[in-house]
Amino acid sequence: MLNRTHRLVAHPMATRNALTSCLGWSSTTSPLRLTAKKATATVYNFHCSAPTTQFSSKDSDDDTPRLTHTDSETGKASMVSVTDKAPTHRTALAVSSIWLPGVAFDLLKRNGHKKGDVLTVAQIAGIQAAKQTSNLIPLCHPLLLTHVSVDLKLVEDEASSSPTAAGIQKGGLRGGRVDIESRVACMGNTGVEMEALTGATVAALTVFDMCKAVGKDMVIGEVKVMEKTGGKSGTYKHNQHGSERQGHGI
Repeated sequence: MLNRTHRLVAHPMATRNALTSCLGWSSTTSPLRLTAKKATATVYNFHCSAPTTQFSSKDSDDDTPRLTHTDSETGKASMVSVTDKAPTHRTALAVSSIWLPGVAFDLLKRNGHKKGDVLTVAQIAGIQAAKQTSNLIPLCHPLLLTHVSVDLKLVEDEASSSPTAAGIQKGGLRGGRVDIESRVACMGNTGVEMEALTGATVAALTVFDMCKAVGKDMVIGEVKVMEKTGGKSGTYKHNQHGSERQGHGI
């Protein structure tokens, strides 16, 4: 629905008539009670809804990248139609990491956190999240996933430049991180990158929740799609390094 802003400069009585006509009020039931005064110019701003008009994005004749979830004519967001796409086998792998300070990481290694088995709970949370992606991301299509796996691996800190190495460690314990891999597959009309990303992200958030009682000095690192297969665009593999992304807002 298009919203047009009308700007009126009129006598109060003429303005009342214009508002009454636009908003569908009768002359007897209109809630406006405007008293005629001197014919001084008065400015009124209001929004009047025009009849609904359907627009669809036109196919581009060039190779200019475009946002598929945004209508090129109206600028409004919309769910992309995948009705005419042929179902293919699609997969995606996404990763994330979360760094923990010494005490939290030591308890994680020993499975000593009071909330229980952190890695198992985070794994299940990631799988659940991947299946619920369309309920979390507004314009994602509901997909019948044929496979979801979330794997978590403990990696003890070695480099002094790690987020937990400077000033976060306690009790002489070395911190570390949890590396998370989320793999998703389906036979469908659209890709599963968002499902893989959601699984990896929620697994990291769950580790944070399970470990925050002993310290909130945790850092969730890069979340990214490492590879995807299937669909019109074929196979994609992530090959950028941190230094290559500097200056590109990433």
